[in-house]
Amino acid sequence: MKKQYTYDYPMPAVTTDCILVTTGNDPKILLIRRKHDPYAGKWALPGGFVEIDEDLPEAALRELQEETGLRDIDLKQFRTYGRPGRDPRGRTISVVYYGFVAKGQKTKAGDDAAEAAWFSLDKLPPLAFDHDEIITDFRDSMKI
Repeated sequence: MKKQYTYDYPMPAVTTDCILVTTGNDPKILLIRRKHDPYAGKWALPGGFVEIDEDLPEAALRELQEETGLRDIDLKQFRTYGRPGRDPRGRTISVVYYGFVAKGQKTKAGDDAAEAAWFSLDKLPPLAFDHDEIITDFRDSMKI
């Protein structure tokens, strides 16, 4: 039987987000167009909620595969973002992963993604949540 826990304080939700960038000249970043609110129709990093018995790297790979069709990507942990108010659904902490892939990777939107597409890092569309901040931090740290 699974244990039930009750706490006297609110519990945050945990998500993973994935930064996937192509190698070589003019690197591109993979974004998904959100199918549902919040931010339906806006572009975002692929990602989603961690399941209760799921390890963080597994969650990142699962969400990437569900939303873009890509699998077997070597992901590394980048940073964690948890500023209150970053998600209108409530207190959400995101662990961000990143990976590099060769150009020409074919994507297929699925699950919560209406579309998946590659964008130039110099010409990003308006992004959902705080994903512009996350991408800026990534570019600065990787010197892209």
